[in-house]
Amino acid sequence: MIPVSILDLSPIVEGGDAAQSLRNSVDLVQHAEALGYHRYWVAEHHNMPGIASAATAVLMGQLAAHTQHIRIGSGGIMLPNHSPLVIAEQFGTLASLYGDRIDLGVGRAPGTDLPTARALRRGQTGPDHFPQDVSELIGYFAPEAAQQHVRAIPGCGTGVPVWILGSSLYGAHLAAQMGLPYAFASHFAPGDLSDALRVYRERYVPSPRHPEPRAMMAINVFAAKTDAEGERLKTSMQQSMANLRLGRPGPLPRPVDDIEAVLGRDVHALVSRIMEISVAGGPDTVRSGLAAIIDR
Repeated sequence: MIPVSILDLSPIVEGGDAAQSLRNSVDLVQHAEALGYHRYWVAEHHNMPGIASAATAVLMGQLAAHTQHIRIGSGGIMLPNHSPLVIAEQFGTLASLYGDRIDLGVGRAPGTDLPTARALRRGQTGPDHFPQDVSELIGYFAPEAAQQHVRAIPGCGTGVPVWILGSSLYGAHLAAQMGLPYAFASHFAPGDLSDALRVYRERYVPSPRHPEPRAMMAINVFAAKTDAEGERLKTSMQQSMANLRLGRPGPLPRPVDDIEAVLGRDVHALVSRIMEISVAGGPDTVRSGLAAIIDR
């Protein structure tokens, strides 16, 4: 059986605020745990009016504190925004508090616009140093080595599992080369899904901790009691995706009855391509749709 997990951006809805969104995430992770979901990941984005999960590690601490056994992780931490040592200390603290149920997914993109990326990095290395930053980060979670002058405390010896996140072939190559698990962002980048998973599996170099490749994919799911209701719920994300692509991000819009009338034919077609890896509808439709994607 394929384990099913949740990726949560802690969306801020129209008429809502960040405080309510964060309370919603705590409520949702408790439901997810009770229902048997395997992982619950939150994503780092900045300067986004519709996303409340910017302080990812802080939110993870709240989620872990309100649950008992579900894995809590980042999907992901945008590593170029941070010092690897600081991330190691944050996730080492989480692992020290909550044991072996903390995941660290790392990505190469800034998760924001260019001016905000500059404000975040303040002289930090850019994406071209991503492989070195990942190696440095993993080293901080290893047992203390002789002559190691810089240690992550907490963090050293915790062995927090690191996943590579990607939306292109770059991440697939890197995860394969480093012998790390790989998560593909097919919920907004469906075009490279098949090639990325093929490259990852074919070029995988076994590592002591991960002798076999392990891949995960993200799917947009809009589940409701009926097919019509599920399709209507989907229109909120379609509007949000269109707004983001048009340079006007905002809170998550309310659903609408006629999405093409709201977006226009061309934008609707663009969003449909971006959100190709999606399932919307009632229970039977969602079940069969997920099964078809997994089979592919």
